[in-house]
Amino acid sequence: MSESLLDELVEALRCLPGVGPKSAQRMALHLLQRDRKGAAHLGDVMSKAMQRISHCEMCRIFTENTLCQWCSDASRDASQLCVVENPADVLAIDKATDYNGQFFLLLGHLSPLDGVGPKDLGLDLLETRLNSGAVKELTLATNPTVEGLATARYVTKLASDRQVQVLQIARGLPMGSELEFADGGTLSVAFSQRTPV
Repeated sequence: MSESLLDELVEALRCLPGVGPKSAQRMALHLLQRDRKGAAHLGDVMSKAMQRISHCEMCRIFTENTLCQWCSDASRDASQLCVVENPADVLAIDKATDYNGQFFLLLGHLSPLDGVGPKDLGLDLLETRLNSGAVKELTLATNPTVEGLATARYVTKLASDRQVQVLQIARGLPMGSELEFADGGTLSVAFSQRTPV
């Protein structure tokens, strides 16, 4: 028996992160029952986005243009570069900090077991950018996972070989937390990165 269009819709919605069969079914039924106009608009915008959005030629951030909003902004400091793993990291840093440099998006981390090597992360493009001499300071904002730390070491070597100063964002205790509730690893990193008052 062939799959119905409703089954296809439910299965298509499951491609979203965190959406299982029940959630996908609820979404599909909601759209069909209560918001067909919204569903049609979603489908239209999704189709346009898939056709028009690609990667910035300099930093790999998603954009409709050749250069993203950060690389094309002349008021941003091109001598500072922040390396991140995910697109959401760019938005979080841009929103929550006063960082005014540019970004480089890896779209993941080194993971030889999963077949993800330097070229998959655009590290050849980063190397070319570092070779230009424009970047003087590189900030690592990779995740504190084993893969993120390995990626940070690789990027550090690329930058250090070109006399680019490398900084890493601080890690440790979140604001408003209490020491007794911190896990040992977090507390150890926070203590090792203590700074003068």
